Amino acid sequence: MRGKQILMESLLGHGVEYIFGNPGTTESPILDALLDYPQLRYVVALHEGVALGAASYYAQTSGRVGVVNIHVAPGLGNALGMLYNAFKARSPLVVTAGQQDTRLRLRGPVLGHDLVAMAAPLTKWSVQVERADEFALIMHRALKIATDPPAGPVFVGLPIDVLEQETDVETFPPSALYRAPEPDPAGVRAAAELLMASRRPAIVVGDDAASASAEVTALAERLGAPVWGEGIRMHQVVPSSHPSFRLGLPFDAVAIRRALDGVDVVLLVGGPFFEEVWYAPGSPLPAGTRAIHVESSPERLAHNLAVSVGLVGHPRTALAALGAALERGASPAFREAATRRNDELQALKAQDVDAQRARAAKRWEQSPIAVPRFMAELEAALPPDAIVVDESITAGPDLARTVQFERAGDYVGARGGGIGQALPGALGVKLAHPDRPVVALSGDGSAMYSIQALWTAAHHDLAIVFVILNNREYRILKHNMDTYRQRFGAKPDRGYPNMDLVSPDLGFVDLARGMGVEGARVTAPAELRPALEKALGVRRPFLLDVAIEGRP
Repeated sequence: MRGKQILMESLLGHGVEYIFGNPGTTESPILDALLDYPQLRYVVALHEGVALGAASYYAQTSGRVGVVNIHVAPGLGNALGMLYNAFKARSPLVVTAGQQDTRLRLRGPVLGHDLVAMAAPLTKWSVQVERADEFALIMHRALKIATDPPAGPVFVGLPIDVLEQETDVETFPPSALYRAPEPDPAGVRAAAELLMASRRPAIVVGDDAASASAEVTALAERLGAPVWGEGIRMHQVVPSSHPSFRLGLPFDAVAIRRALDGVDVVLLVGGPFFEEVWYAPGSPLPAGTRAIHVESSPERLAHNLAVSVGLVGHPRTALAALGAALERGASPAFREAATRRNDELQALKAQDVDAQRARAAKRWEQSPIAVPRFMAELEAALPPDAIVVDESITAGPDLARTVQFERAGDYVGARGGGIGQALPGALGVKLAHPDRPVVALSGDGSAMYSIQALWTAAHHDLAIVFVILNNREYRILKHNMDTYRQRFGAKPDRGYPNMDLVSPDLGFVDLARGMGVEGARVTAPAELRPALEKALGVRRPFLLDVAIEGRP
């Protein structure tokens, strides 16, 4: 067999269905081999960042390894921003790139560069296949490392001549790997004792807790504890309507301390804790707060914080064990206190719901459309099984307070903070869940980073509703400019240079039409609901360009 056949057979043997890519000359052996492997579907993107973003979101939402193939040094360079986001999201990805013929290595070939060095900082493992006899083991190892906890991207360079070399080394069969460690019973007891002695416990969840949604929710109810998410998150861990759910934490230590004020024990589950934007002195935890930290691997355990108890174990297993220990050991007084805390959280949630409704009602007829109204109309129009791919950024708080995400997987956010993720991400989500409606929410500035994703949706007939929240500005940068001026003593009340997306205005309907996607612009509040219902009903790619309010 040739190297290219070992590559294809390895992917098929591990259940891979899709290769996301943007084709190039050094990938000719792979593209040619696809004719012999119709089981592998190639998803064509017009930019490497779109291909990698789609593969990452596919991996996040399908439970399978995502595979992406990009083109030599410039193509890998184009994809590095999305690779960063995938690395932060811990997406199980195998990123491959064609490489020039190894016999040209010393001649400085066109597009040649050290691909392994380029990819290494943003991957768990970066390697190049140097001879065909290495193909089977490298692919076996790449697919394993990508899925080993903590999951993450790996990179494999594929020289064109090595893809065509003959080898007698056959592919490895897939391994049955049981990699979820049981938590240490002594640690479980210590954590349970700490929680049972608490007066105001709280839980903070990261994306790795998404697989333990039921266990997190049950534990929150047992404790009477609020559940906070990370400021930037990819998954909704606890149902958004649940009384315990308290949105995402802010982005500096002082603000996090303020949100957790009064908490005496905090349970941290499956996240980096904490990702900050602005420096503030001191710990993000209030003085005297004890921390319990649960992670699937030791890498992040107590990485940024001193903790009273650290547990390594799959979040589902660890939290189930912790819940069982609480059930056995909690006193009647603790149970009564937990019930009172749950009642307080229920009342607080009702207040929050009423406040958000009042906020929307106050600006219901405003034009451009008020963000609270848009989210209320979206919530009313969404089918029960819809998935929302969210990159609404400054509109995100209104989304979280308004739209109900009841199951893990109903919401998919943009991890890492690099913008331009929602449009390509929706491609991967739709391929992972072809029978569910998918709605992508993107700001206008973010959308322009990856607008080519519309062509891929049309080309592969992916029925996605792309909603552009068009405020004609980088609103988040204006907010951050205000914060910068306040924190660093710069002059306030000045303009916002280079942050308005005008002169000319962006014509998203025209852009969509040029890539084969039907679209409509919505400017009047009364047009919003009919437009959403039409877009959701056509069952083909559709773009809505919604004129929303900008920064006041």
